[in-house]
Amino acid sequence: MNTKLTILLAAGLFLAVGTQAQGRFDNRRDIRHDRMEVRHDRNDIRYDRNEMRHDRFYDRRDLAHDRRDLYHDRRNLRFDRRDLYRDRNCY
Repeated sequence: MNTKLTILLAAGLFLAVGTQAQGRFDNRRDIRHDRMEVRHDRNDIRYDRNEMRHDRFYDRRDLAHDRRDLYHDRRNLRFDRRDLYRDRNCY
């Protein structure tokens, strides 16, 4: 009876430690992914600004579309930065 309890206790501890280690590894991967998304959104914003500068002089019709794209890219950047901040401070 005593060996069964010891085996069950050891298995429970093994599962608990394994789950905790997996959670920390996933968190690091999420932070890396969020940083990559932030960089990607910054590049999108830079690209949209250049397009708006071009459209301001040459094609007024596309200017509203570029403003919408810039708004969405900035919103995505805010969301990604917030997620990165929350992931970094959770542990």
